[in-house]
Amino acid sequence: TGKSSNKGNKAQAESFNAKKRQQKFASQAKKAIPTNVRMISGSHDAQTSADVGNINAQFELPNPAGRAGGACTAALLQVLYDAHDRGDINMSWVDALREMREILHEKGFDQIPQLSSSRMIDVCDPFVITPESFDPGFNKQRAVLIGINYKGQKGQLSGCHNDVHNVTQYLKEVQGFKDENITILMDDGMHKPPTKSAIISAFKRLVKQTKEGDVVFCHYSGHGGRLPDDNGDEDDGYDETLIPLDFQKSGHIRDDDLLKILIHPMPAKVTMTCLMDSCHSGTVLDLPYRFVGDGDHVEMEMNDRVNFTEALWTGLSVAAGVVAGNAIADAVNVAPEMMILGGGPNAIHEHSDTACCSVS
Repeated sequence: TGKSSNKGNKAQAESFNAKKRQQKFASQAKKAIPTNVRMISGSHDAQTSADVGNINAQFELPNPAGRAGGACTAALLQVLYDAHDRGDINMSWVDALREMREILHEKGFDQIPQLSSSRMIDVCDPFVITPESFDPGFNKQRAVLIGINYKGQKGQLSGCHNDVHNVTQYLKEVQGFKDENITILMDDGMHKPPTKSAIISAFKRLVKQTKEGDVVFCHYSGHGGRLPDDNGDEDDGYDETLIPLDFQKSGHIRDDDLLKILIHPMPAKVTMTCLMDSCHSGTVLDLPYRFVGDGDHVEMEMNDRVNFTEALWTGLSVAAGVVAGNAIADAVNVAPEMMILGGGPNAIHEHSDTACCSVS
């Protein structure tokens, strides 16, 4: 009886300590990241993503912009359109990710969609981009959409522009976004090229323009990469990166930089959704909570590698965070990273019709 009592007391103590730790973690997350950020990515950090050679045939999208496209973007759009067509306003986050996984699996892709966030989300809650509380009379829906095909470069892609067109169509027709509040960066000769400085400037401008109560959507379709972690916050020892059009000259955009430029200084009470369709994109925004849509996970988990004490915005006002974000962004612009090309763990990868291949 004594042993059973001791075991019970120990279990209670462990449960109490776990709850205290969760509460402290949640408080630190809210302090470091004032707003509600949710990110869907097409793959684990260690996974590569895939280009689809014919989204007309493989995915059921209304009037797709072109034949090629990213598998993650196409799968999510199919799930969202299906839910819209059947009037399902209560489709949950877990349902959306698992439906994405099923669609990808049916089409022959082994990518595992992930959800990461700035808050602990009940994954059974409805998947929402524009909440019911949004007031179009006082607030704006804003978007930054980036598609890079790297035309003429080694590792050229084919579907990233189409991804942006398809996401734009969905945001406008279903979510009600307006053209004047959508920023598009593409290397198509008609839009501003998605160079490193242009991407960073677009994110800085988005933060500056966004106000409490606004809705924000960010989409990236292009190459993703990995660089050796430089501050010890990565489980796998690598920072995840976005690869801009001028990467050979300017280098990658690290996940740490995205956190400091885009996420930390975003005003409070903004509903922000990000879709990252690239290789190694699982935690490219370094958010504190994550959920893997592999069918085995049932709830979000804390990312124990998050180091809130190193967050420059902890305890600062939003205004100060924006100023700090601008300073960091300027520093990032003039400090290109060294890249390692090849088939090893530091390689950038290219999409193909069937898999993601190393650029060598």
